[in-house]
Amino acid sequence: MKRDIPLLIRSAVFATAFSLLLTGCSSSHSGVSPSSSAPAATPPSVDATPTPTSSPSPTSTPVATSGVTAMTLEEKLGQMIIAGIDEYSMNAHARELIEAYHVGGIILYKPNVKNTTQLVDLVNELKQTNAVNKLPLWLGVDEEGGRVTRLPDEIMKTPTSKDIGKTGRPVLAYNIGQLLGKELNAYGLNMDFAPDLDVNSNPNNPVIGDRSFGSNASIVSSFGVQMMNGLQNQKVVPVVKHFPGHGDTSIDSHVGLPIVQNDLARLHKLELVPFAEAFKHQADAVMVAHILLPKVDAQNPASMSKKIMTDLLRKEMGFEGLIMTDDMTMGAIITNYDLGEAAVKSVLAGSNIIMVGHDYEKVVTVIDALRKAVQSGRIPMETINQCVRQVTKVKQKYQLTDRPIKIPDTKKLNAEVQSVLGTKANK
Repeated sequence: MKRDIPLLIRSAVFATAFSLLLTGCSSSHSGVSPSSSAPAATPPSVDATPTPTSSPSPTSTPVATSGVTAMTLEEKLGQMIIAGIDEYSMNAHARELIEAYHVGGIILYKPNVKNTTQLVDLVNELKQTNAVNKLPLWLGVDEEGGRVTRLPDEIMKTPTSKDIGKTGRPVLAYNIGQLLGKELNAYGLNMDFAPDLDVNSNPNNPVIGDRSFGSNASIVSSFGVQMMNGLQNQKVVPVVKHFPGHGDTSIDSHVGLPIVQNDLARLHKLELVPFAEAFKHQADAVMVAHILLPKVDAQNPASMSKKIMTDLLRKEMGFEGLIMTDDMTMGAIITNYDLGEAAVKSVLAGSNIIMVGHDYEKVVTVIDALRKAVQSGRIPMETINQCVRQVTKVKQKYQLTDRPIKIPDTKKLNAEVQSVLGTKANK
């Protein structure tokens, strides 16, 4: 109990800090305003597709310039980073990333997860270590269902997106989104790099396949939005991916840089359709892929392209939420570009968060490069401030905290999985 008291006190401090940060200058991006509806108290009936109005209530006041500018440069840059860590427990590098570099979020992979008790211990250690920082941590995973899962093996797995799409019942996607949100909440996680909104248009695609709801843009749109809303209902931040569409690639971006010869007309006709629908229904965050589209930007992959992130995503499609990169340590980037320079170009092009999923030294390289770019004047301070406003706005909207969690009841969670998957109307 004694160890919990400072965390409870800090929860009150967070509330005060957020109110200070969220009273002033709003985002400069134009577009569809987020919904102000509160989360649904109960899941919708399984007899009809739910109305997607269940996202957490956004704050009614935008982020204060004074609150953000009062942060140190190191604190600001840290909030723009989601970092991966090694091992099953806190180590010196993980502690330094949080305490010295103030990283705003941690992504956990399967090698970070041994079992339920270990994962809860790790999450609580991360939260406790973050007590030195002003804002709570993103704690995120790729929990898509099917083969892309990070939760402990004690938890029953949900179907692939492809299998969900085949049912013809978008309500199942909503219910599974809610289910995944409950599971992530139970383990103290607050961000899911899902759903996958890629249209699986290329049968030779080595990386998407059954991670997609289907090869039809309408199906991907309806099922993807419902899963997104189900996650939002549980106050877990969904990050829709992989903008502007990874479904027509023939190279795995974990290994190399995919090149896709689709122009804007084709993208608007197919790949962008699910993203546009998600944006209409209050998507909070989008992940940008490491793919090169020469007919849109011949020089830069999407994750480093102003034409794609600012001109297309922000201005043309009106997206106002968080823009983050896919993991910058993937082969598409590190085998073709200098990592630090790639991060700088990405921020200048419009990304708010740089994901560095592996290797402490690579995280430090990215932060150092961003710092030098700001100090030299290459990245304007207002660009950094705007990124931090975006981050803070979403953290406040989802009421993130660093409160410790208890070991969840895995039997109860599995009973909910069975209930959702066994519901007659879902079949």
